[in-house]
Amino acid sequence: MLKNSLMIIILLAFQFHAKAQSEIEQVLHDSSAALPDSLMVADSVMMLSEADATAQNNGQGIVDDSPIVKMLDSLYRIHYFGDSMIFTDSAAFDMYEQKSLETPRFADSIYEQRIALLNRETPIDLTYNKHVSSFIELYTEKKRDLTSRVLGLSYVYYPMFEELLDRYDIPLEMKHLAVVESALNPTAGSRMGAKGLWQFMYGTGKVYDLKVTSLVDDRYDPYKATEAACQHMLDLYAIYDDWLLVLAAYNSGAGNVNRAIRRAGGLKNYWAIWPFLPRETRGYVPAFIAVNYVMNYASEHFIYPTYPGMIMHGTDTVTVREVLSFDQINELLGVDMQDLEFFNPQFKKGIIPASEENPYLIRLPLEYIGSYLNNETALYAYKTQKGIEREKLLEEIKKVSDRSLHIVKSGENLGLIAQKYRVSVNQLMAWNNLRSTMIRPGQKLVVYSSGAPMAQAGKTPVMRSATSSTHVVRSGENLGLIAKKYQCSVTDLREWNNLHGSTIHPGQKLRVYPQAETAAHNTETDGKFLIHTVRSGDTLWDIAREYDGVTVDQIRRLNKLGNTARIKPGQKLKITQIG
Repeated sequence: MLKNSLMIIILLAFQFHAKAQSEIEQVLHDSSAALPDSLMVADSVMMLSEADATAQNNGQGIVDDSPIVKMLDSLYRIHYFGDSMIFTDSAAFDMYEQKSLETPRFADSIYEQRIALLNRETPIDLTYNKHVSSFIELYTEKKRDLTSRVLGLSYVYYPMFEELLDRYDIPLEMKHLAVVESALNPTAGSRMGAKGLWQFMYGTGKVYDLKVTSLVDDRYDPYKATEAACQHMLDLYAIYDDWLLVLAAYNSGAGNVNRAIRRAGGLKNYWAIWPFLPRETRGYVPAFIAVNYVMNYASEHFIYPTYPGMIMHGTDTVTVREVLSFDQINELLGVDMQDLEFFNPQFKKGIIPASEENPYLIRLPLEYIGSYLNNETALYAYKTQKGIEREKLLEEIKKVSDRSLHIVKSGENLGLIAQKYRVSVNQLMAWNNLRSTMIRPGQKLVVYSSGAPMAQAGKTPVMRSATSSTHVVRSGENLGLIAKKYQCSVTDLREWNNLHGSTIHPGQKLRVYPQAETAAHNTETDGKFLIHTVRSGDTLWDIAREYDGVTVDQIRRLNKLGNTARIKPGQKLKITQIG
């Protein structure tokens, strides 16, 4: 049986790649003496024995896969990815360096014709005009090297983008939006604080459950951020029913687009409202259309992909169930540190704060997946050359991940705050070096707890207007006083205005979301849930923002709404449990 099974593998190997022949013969030679003829191939996979585990934990080496399993993995990689499995080797970026100095230009009629062909294949209104022309010139002439690199990176990210866009029933061409946003750089950041492939601001990311801590930033996670972008695009499409307006709102916010529509006499057409949009947004959609063109017609301009040095399909994910560092994986398994950082940019410090209750996924090159699974227990216990071991990591996680910052509100005392976070008054005093129990409104207190503050049953969340207002800072005002005026937190003010500190100055304009004056007319309770009646133009994103502590995902779960479900005026939605 073993002989027949191995023959089948050999035949498959010839079909996959000529190089596989020599690998199989070597494996057969090495394993023939050790395996009885009566065993099937599937039964010949070596299991991790107690002796192996003991040797592993004593630092005597790592447990390797059986020769046959390694051979099968090798055949799979060769068939699908070719001989080279280089991932983030910087030298690989020069493999297809653009040598040609020729930068052909075409008549406007040619560009118009090509974009018209692309337009036939999408519900997005792709048109050619002088604004689009200027961006085509930018990408095909002045930024040829950048375009070449983006083409190469598209092989890394586009398959994943397309999978999620298809799941959410969004036009696949929206994948090009990430090129405009970040040039497919997963760790891109703007001076305004937007992060990741899809450039989420902190507040918007929070609405779509993108967690940000001192150790983890989900905005950098390619998969999670792409899913959040899909949800955000669907919410915007529910308002405008036009993908170009969705793009404009994604860039500048729905408020700016709505104002432009009003100034254009109510016309919901991007080119009609174009003169009334912010300057940056006027170039946003033309850039998107130009990217669509360039990604499809790059070869006509003698622009070819620069090999990115990594292939997303040459990787797979594994689950981490205990705290782990990149250093441990790098030293024990030999996974290149550049690969770890590139494929897992969400872990800002190279530390994965996982637990059985809160596991994380990390992405590794395929060739290391088996080694990780065989040595998972040893990894958690491994002490690196830098002296980083499990106990120190746990201490670091405890300090960073469990820390909350509480802003003292008027009328609060240490007893109330301790009850809110389920800690003791003595702990609060020790954490903040307090010599007495005296505290003042606006004071910041560090709180170490197992999570966020517990919601109080029966308390109705603060309902806020979906439309922002502007507050002009007066002399003598600080964020604490302004937060009290609008019955929000200082953290809310920072998020709404992308403030990194507490310094403000007279005359400064701050965006605020006051309590909704008309909320009572479209909010009610049924004794158990707070109920929101959907208004014309409402989206789940708008509704979630009206209620402190409520997320889009929470509303979807409470109302059993699918990812693509639409809401309509008059529909009643459960917002949160109140009793």
